[in-house]
Amino acid sequence: MKFKRITVNPKQMGGLPCIRGLRIPVATVVGMVADGMTDDEILKAYPDLEHEDIREALRFAAEAVRERELPLLDGR
Repeated sequence: MKFKRITVNPKQMGGLPCIRGLRIPVATVVGMVADGMTDDEILKAYPDLEHEDIREALRFAAEAVRERELPLLDGR
């Protein structure tokens, strides 16, 4: 999967994946979605973002999780 809107620059934000070279980490956007914010609320908070940036941040996060084993609590 290729991501056109996600950039990684070791000299920016400590090398965290960001949106289009902006200083807006993917994790920030995904966290806002997880907290229940709507796209419009996110775009109001970060006017430089576009709707497709949010979608691609979610696709990037899904791919990142798919590639790793994450520790989960035993549900018993």
